[in-house]
Parts: sequence; structure tokens; C-alpha cells
Amino acid sequence: MILENMILDNVRNMPPSGIRKYFDLINEMEDVISLGVGEPDFITPWNVIEAGIYSLEKGQTHYSSNAGFIELREEISKYLNRRFNLSYNPNNEILVTVGGSDGIDLALRALVGPGDEVIIPEPSFVAYKGCATFCGATPKIINLRAEDEFKLTAKLLEEAITPKTKVVIIPFPNNPTGAIMTNDELKEIVDVLKDKDIIILSDEIYAELSYDKDHYSIASFSEVKDKTLVINGFSKAYAMTGWRLGYVCGHPI
Repeated sequence: MILENMILDNVRNMPPSGIRKYFDLINEMEDVISLGVGEPDFITPWNVIEAGIYSLEKGQTHYSSNAGFIELREEISKYLNRRFNLSYNPNNEILVTVGGSDGIDLALRALVGPGDEVIIPEPSFVAYKGCATFCGATPKIINLRAEDEFKLTAKLLEEAITPKTKVVIIPFPNNPTGAIMTNDELKEIVDVLKDKDIIILSDEIYAELSYDKDHYSIASFSEVKDKTLVINGFSKAYAMTGWRLGYVCGHPI
């Protein structure tokens, strides 16, 4: 009882993940197709597995830089430039994290606290609200509409912004709706935010799962790049959800 009474209110106020409850139930059942957590239906590519095994056999099991191995950050930098025309310096603009979720958590912990508001378009990933609440901030929910194809519009965003707004989360490609913002649609969001002291948290973990439309990053717009943090990782694109390997890219502090 002593431990229970010592738990902070912001932890008590964190909303539980309903989808995780279903996930645990489904794992106890047979012949069930899960439409729950974002889990690719293929396994990690063999060359990645072999490289992991070889790395362990060579004894590469020691501490890295706090930002992650420079070799990995260099490859992430090349990938983002080649794939999405994003330029990030591997020396001071890329941080390797324990999955994309850790990147979201770290970013919000560094940016928001009591009295701040975090704008979260929904439906979206369940952790956004919990992480914001844990930091003592207030989640400000934008309910996306079917008539807008569950995309964030400039009008909805403008209506949600207040003097307390500190962070806006841009969760596209979207989990769970699959909505993808076009370049023109993102430009409208940029026009709303470019002159405001608001940080953009762009969760792009599903970028490689855009099959019939191209993914565009809001960080590709020079007007907002310096105040945008890009969250990405290897979980979805390479079926590496259990490896817990993600990264955050942003302007150096």
C-alpha cells in the first residue's frame, strides 16, 4: 500500500491502452486474425537476422554513444536523404532510440510539462495521449472526420491552437486509419504553423507502408524543418517490432 500511495498523479492519470488488452487476449486464442497492434505479417529479413547474429558473435555487446552507433546514424542519414529528400547530420541531428515509441516519449518529456497543451489528431496511436499526460501536459484532441478521409485540415488545426499549445503531433501515415497526407495538404498545415512557436512532432513510422501513394514528410518544408522532430524506425518497414530500434531527427540544440 505504501508504494501505491507514492505513485505520482500524472502516472495514475495515464489512460490504459485498450488495444493492448485485446492483444493480450488474442495471444491466448487460436486461429484469430488480429487487427490490433501494428505488426507486419512477415518476419525480419534474413540478412538483418544474420547481421545481428554475426554482430553478437563478434562481441559487439558493449556501450555505444548515447546517440547510438555513428555507423548506424550515418546509414539512417543516407536513407532519409535518398528516400524522402531529408537532410540530417548524423553527428548531431540523429538520435537512436528504443523504438519509435521511446522517441515520442523522450521528445515530449523534453518539451512539455504542466500547463502545456499537446494537439493530437485522432484516431491515432494510443501512446501519444499517455505520454503527454505522463509529462503533466494536457492532450488537446482533434477528432478527424471521415468526410476529410481522416486527414488533418488547416481549419481543424487552427481551431485547436491556443496560447498554451506547445506541440502538434502529425501522425501520418496514420495508425489506425491508413490516411496519408499529400504534399499540398501538408503545405496547408505548414502555413498554419510556420510563424508560431509550436514544435511539430512528425511520427513517420509507417512511411514505407504507403503502397499506392507517396509519403511526404512535413520536415521537407524549409519553413518548419528547424522546429520539426521526425520520429521513425525499423519496426514497421522491416518487421522488426521486437528489436526496439527507432530514431529521432531534428535541429541540434
